[in-house]
Amino acid sequence: MNKQNNNNKRTLFEFEKPLLELYDKLDELGAVAASSEMNMSEEIRLMEKRIESVRRDIFAKLSPIQIVQVARHMQRPTTLDYVNYIFDDFVELHGDRNFSDDPAMVAGLAELNGRPIVIIGQQKGKNTKDNITRNFGMANPEGYRKALRVMRIAERYERPIVSFIDTPGAYPGIGAEERGQAEAIAKNLREMSELTVPFVSIVTGEGGSGGALGIGMGNRVLMLEFSIYSVISPEGCASILFRDAKRANDAAIAMKITAPDLLKLEVIDEIIREPAGGAHNSAEKAASFIKFAIIKNLEPLLLLSHRELIADRYNKFRKMGIFKEE
Repeated sequence: MNKQNNNNKRTLFEFEKPLLELYDKLDELGAVAASSEMNMSEEIRLMEKRIESVRRDIFAKLSPIQIVQVARHMQRPTTLDYVNYIFDDFVELHGDRNFSDDPAMVAGLAELNGRPIVIIGQQKGKNTKDNITRNFGMANPEGYRKALRVMRIAERYERPIVSFIDTPGAYPGIGAEERGQAEAIAKNLREMSELTVPFVSIVTGEGGSGGALGIGMGNRVLMLEFSIYSVISPEGCASILFRDAKRANDAAIAMKITAPDLLKLEVIDEIIREPAGGAHNSAEKAASFIKFAIIKNLEPLLLLSHRELIADRYNKFRKMGIFKEE
């Protein structure tokens, strides 16, 4: 009990500081229960319920830059976390059959309630060592070519595709540029637009620029409640527009990078709610919400013909950016 509470306190954001006092009281109750024969289970239950209520109130009022912090949380569930909770019999496929395998992009075959599915997604790490291995979820060209190879397998065997988007952006290193980073993403965009199988994309953390779009051209694009989707980071935008990275919140507000704004703009189709305090507080519960959303959005797409799926995807992306001036 105390160990779990200490872990919770270590992962609190600055805006969650009101929870510290409640966690201390919960620790005290646990200590009393452990050192005496008193039954404190009801008091502990009520305190845990109060903590969840306060956390829910805090997260209902987050600013855009605070949502950015949640989206980047080191313990936020990764693509492979969701795969393990949602799908059965996952078999990961490696390599782009051209250069190498990219650990920042995972892809493979699985089943969803008995239905064969193809999965692709960016993979971040949970610690510094793992993040270095996964390149912080920033894929190289071979990652996008691997994703395309697996998407073509899905098309060949008529398997729906589910993609998980969580990246600051495609890797901008010299080697990546030399191997055709822009070409790889552009080719994916072209090929995804013509896929003849249902395609659902989910932004689970950061949806950064072309790196996100490279696997995100689904018939339905969904977002977790505390994820972000943008052409550039708020800090980068603030540095360019205001010459001051400290104005990241101003940039985040102007860019409309949060799920409610993007739903209103029809860039995304649905917001998937998260557990109280964000997906990192209960990966299993977050996965259950995602699974429900995937099934709900796949079912109508499975009834469409190949031509209807292409037209549906074309119309979705073609109407983005249309606006009227009064």
